[in-house]
Amino acid sequence: MLFISVTVLAAADSIHLALVVIERLSYGKPADPERRLLLRRFFGGAATLVSLGLAGWSTWQALGPLRVRELTIQLARLPRELDGFTIVQLTDVHFGKTIRRDFSERIVAKTNSLAPDLIAITGDLVDGAVGELRDVIAPLAGLQAPHGVWFVTGNHEYFVTSDGATGADAWIDELASLGVRTLRNERVSIGNGAASFDLAGIDDWNAFGSGHGPDLHRALAGRDDARELVLLSHQPRSIHLAAKFGVGLQLSGHTHGGQVWPWNYLVRLQQPYVAGLARHGSTYIYVSPGTGYWGPPMRLGTQSEITRIVLRTAACH
Repeated sequence: MLFISVTVLAAADSIHLALVVIERLSYGKPADPERRLLLRRFFGGAATLVSLGLAGWSTWQALGPLRVRELTIQLARLPRELDGFTIVQLTDVHFGKTIRRDFSERIVAKTNSLAPDLIAITGDLVDGAVGELRDVIAPLAGLQAPHGVWFVTGNHEYFVTSDGATGADAWIDELASLGVRTLRNERVSIGNGAASFDLAGIDDWNAFGSGHGPDLHRALAGRDDARELVLLSHQPRSIHLAAKFGVGLQLSGHTHGGQVWPWNYLVRLQQPYVAGLARHGSTYIYVSPGTGYWGPPMRLGTQSEITRIVLRTAACH
């Protein structure tokens, strides 16, 4: 709210100053003080109304109905038998002080209604210790997908604390008890025999602690390059290395799409992609704006989403 108000007030003040300058140039003398005061009051009032309206809209965007975004991605090495395979991506939920169990229940219900083949959670699931949030995330045990529910750490799993009792290691163990498996610089085969593809996941770019840290080399060691490869990586900037390793699709989050305009422009200083589907060389990358939000419940210029991705094979199209 404060950021929006400051932005709008600065814009209003700039407009007012411009009008004063135009008036002076037009009449060749200083602007009338009473007229100037009237203009300042008018633009100040207008700025207040606009900032309140934007704040209300931003809160609705953050707390309103869960949006499902559908997209189709064609992968050259995907087996014909897996044409139409669906992945539901959840990311950046940030369960914590303002995102509670009711939201967890809504996410599970909506995700299961999409009948995914696989569920991918790409980090920043929580903002708190296991003891604080165990009951909040407990409904995630109800997520259903025949090819499993998979998770990779985000930076916030490490921000909880640096000790293993309440940090990322504890969350990895807690998620395992709910049927959510964490990929830590490793890959698994999804499917059966030749009708399968590789799913890999790496630790977050900013991971810390003994044994933690991203290692794509380790995750892909000994891989058959002829097999399709989907990578789960919290931060989009992994795409540079992913493309070199022949990843077909990278799923990421982290950016929140900027969450509140115009922060999306600042995010571009750190990340190569901010939101949406893009192609980096021969590798596709999808960056979700997030399923929840971080900080105050506000989104401006972005929407929270659950993403349903349909994989298609070039052999069928």
